[in-house]
Amino acid sequence: MAEQDQTPVFQIQRMYLKDLSLEQPNSPQILLEQQQPQVEINLGMGAEPVADGVFEVTVTATVTTKIKDKTLFLVEAKQAGIFEIRNVPDEQMQGIISIVCPQMIYPYLRAIVSDVCTRAGFPPIILSEVNFQAMFEAQQAQAAAQNGNGGSRIITGVN
Repeated sequence: MAEQDQTPVFQIQRMYLKDLSLEQPNSPQILLEQQQPQVEINLGMGAEPVADGVFEVTVTATVTTKIKDKTLFLVEAKQAGIFEIRNVPDEQMQGIISIVCPQMIYPYLRAIVSDVCTRAGFPPIILSEVNFQAMFEAQQAQAAAQNGNGGSRIITGVN
């Protein structure tokens, strides 16, 4: 029985859309513009313990499109998952939370962002693939260089 208690556990309890917003602050006038918009995409990650061995991991995408200095539309979506992670060595825990969990959540977030843009009457914004392992390693290196904690945030700009 004691052996079972030490068996590593990793499973998804639930995947869900935590937050979603769409803003078109300059409509309808800006919709008449014929220029190509500039697109900026910001991605963020977060993780919070929910209970003993249970974590909520979130991945957030903020997509801002502008024509000149006016916002055409802004979409912010936060996809979350609740994961049970038990009996995993401490040195592996951060990697699971920062790499494995976001990799499972991200495809849902990509679909939501694309769908919201299309339903709002715009061409779909397809979020590019993200290498969460490279992102995690870069954050670890930055944290080590700063001798502190690095944030869980990546920013990519697309024009």
